[in-house]
Amino acid sequence: MKNQVPHIGESLPRADALAKVTGREKYATDFYDEGFLWAAAKRAGIPHAKILRIHTAEAAALPGVFKILTANDVPGTNRQGIVVKDQPVIADEIVRHCGDAVTLVLGEDRKTLEKALDLIRVDYEPLPVVSGMDIALSKDAPVLHPSCPGGNVYADRELSVGEAEDALSKCHAVVEGVFETPMQVHGFLETENGTGRMGQDGVITLTVSTQAPFRDRMEIGHALGLPFSGIRIINPYLGGGFGGKDGATVQCLLALGAMKSEGRPVKMWWSREESFFSGYKRHPAKMHYRLGADADGSLVALACELDYDTGAYAHLGGEVLNAGIEHAGGPYRIPHTKIRGRAIYTNNPIAGAMRGFGAAQAAFAMESMMNLMAARLNMDPLAIREKNALVRGDRHPSGAFITTSNGLSACLEGVRNHPLRKSAQIWKQEAGPHKKRGIGVSSFFQAMGYGRGVPDNAIAKLEIKKDGTFIVYNSVSDMGQGNAATYLQIAGEILRQRAGDMELVQPDTFRTHPSGSSSASRTTFTYGRALMGACEIMKKKLLNRAALVMFITDDSGFALLPGKVRHIPSGKEVPLKVIAGVMGDEDRVVVNEFMVRVPKDPFTGDMASTHGFPHNIFSYAAHLARIETDLLTGEVKVCDYLTVTDAGRVLNPMVYEQQIHGAVAQGLGYALTEACIVKNGKIETPDLATYIIPTSLDLPDMESVSIETEEAEGPYGMKGVGEIGMLPPLPAVACALNDALGAFPHQAPFTGENVSRSMEKAYNPC
Repeated sequence: MKNQVPHIGESLPRADALAKVTGREKYATDFYDEGFLWAAAKRAGIPHAKILRIHTAEAAALPGVFKILTANDVPGTNRQGIVVKDQPVIADEIVRHCGDAVTLVLGEDRKTLEKALDLIRVDYEPLPVVSGMDIALSKDAPVLHPSCPGGNVYADRELSVGEAEDALSKCHAVVEGVFETPMQVHGFLETENGTGRMGQDGVITLTVSTQAPFRDRMEIGHALGLPFSGIRIINPYLGGGFGGKDGATVQCLLALGAMKSEGRPVKMWWSREESFFSGYKRHPAKMHYRLGADADGSLVALACELDYDTGAYAHLGGEVLNAGIEHAGGPYRIPHTKIRGRAIYTNNPIAGAMRGFGAAQAAFAMESMMNLMAARLNMDPLAIREKNALVRGDRHPSGAFITTSNGLSACLEGVRNHPLRKSAQIWKQEAGPHKKRGIGVSSFFQAMGYGRGVPDNAIAKLEIKKDGTFIVYNSVSDMGQGNAATYLQIAGEILRQRAGDMELVQPDTFRTHPSGSSSASRTTFTYGRALMGACEIMKKKLLNRAALVMFITDDSGFALLPGKVRHIPSGKEVPLKVIAGVMGDEDRVVVNEFMVRVPKDPFTGDMASTHGFPHNIFSYAAHLARIETDLLTGEVKVCDYLTVTDAGRVLNPMVYEQQIHGAVAQGLGYALTEACIVKNGKIETPDLATYIIPTSLDLPDMESVSIETEEAEGPYGMKGVGEIGMLPPLPAVACALNDALGAFPHQAPFTGENVSRSMEKAYNPC
């Protein structure tokens, strides 16, 4: 690999693979600075209460305890939050969920910290618990954030296109349903962690597991009253993120610890249980849908309401809701839509970004409505999707026009013609005793990038070193999806250099340039375009300098080759290290930036000025699941799985397929087992023994087919693939369950218990 020139379109091993599998690669958890202190937070453990007094004397007297910090020790606003800063770094007067930090303890070792946390006592005045959305919306519910104009409704938006109610009244068929999706945990391997230290120059440096190193500076700066320039974030590879590290977790606490540790480094590493307790989650949702169609299956009108439980603080609740509204009607032509969405404060854990950002919930509801409508009209579930599939030039249900690449119809055709579907009837008949088999299809789309209202840009930096090798300064986190390796592939393709002659720097706010977060399926697209431009500038510069070195009067006829430049007409060659040697330090560096286009469609009303609505580019997918249900236990086994995906051109088929497989695994967990159960504000599934994620033994063989449309704006025609695979598994399994049992499941996940209950209701309706 090191001696190969990477090419676009080839399946190449990741450049970081060997270091990772041999354990040489360092994650944030692997850094232990000399003389460091451990930091840990005392969590509230109570969902809603007024803090009367905090008793720290007994803990402070414990040998090995360095310092105990409360809200009184926090300079600045003591408030963090990406859009609305309503979350305290350390709770000051009120705790609003069990995971709120009430003190930060610095100590010599973790055992001492555990003892100290146990010795800290807090006097609370318990307040009524807003344990769910229904309670939050009741008239006498306590208002969790008095400054919120909507009371416990943090965000309330409505989007109308055409005349939905009138159109519904005239439809040949109208179907209606209420659907619920659970709170989901990200379940990354590497829990939230980092180290912090303050230098003699006053600069605080964090080495932290984060998806947004540049935004972290703003969070810390605002919360602690520090200048951005005095905060440095170093961001090694992440052991997973999936959105759960898109926002401050340990960052502000670490920076505070570093300010108060008298020059000693500080390390914080949440346990799995603390990650469950205090980390972000996927929004649980309750959705009410009505869908109308003509007799031939043409969709006419949709009216729906989506309620998302955003938990104790706003975090990204408004933006997740916006995405839910945008995706609520699915990738289908629906002339009349009326979509209302609310993000609601409760005393539950904080909800935020997660793969499929707001769309995963809507996918279940809308795709289930498509299945209900197909059943009402006696149509094939695949045929009704094909009939209504968006094509370029259509207006999607949220009102914006599809002007970019669209391979949805080809994805559906791929499912239709696949042997797994053609052989389904015979396969179903072969089910054993007490078993039922079913086949399900689903399709969906996923917006790529931040959308309108949020500048979606990236700045790439590229350097040729004096020895003629290159450094790519990556400024977008790699949480395991492989974007860093793809950047080297892009650079190798343009510069024609061997992989071993290119070095990659991971994000570092003092060495790399701001390029947004690792989220929204945007990383390779946005930074990749910036990097392509930087490579082209560097290439032109090197050819020009080669002409100067060779005394050739124009810079045409040159070619970049591994380690050298060749002048084709004369056959002369010059090594890159010679060219680099005559270039000054500034001349050897190139910086280039790129900003994603956003739609120009005019909008009025609630959605006109929201963050992240609408989007310009979408990836599309159609999935097929073959499942078997045990009629005695309700257990659901996914036997075979097919994905057909349009995410534009595939740059590295191996990495692409890994993304699809990982997303399907996460989507099947969402469908079958994953539900973070919260009662009265307290998590009842606090660890991986009670919150069940699928393992390799639970997953079916998967086949991944790509439909390579060319997205004109994307690097080499690509679109984002990070999230699209996550959306169809839940509705595909729901569709298959209906095929097997004749009952439409309305509540995920489809555990044995839930499926047994559905069967009982379907077969014994009285």
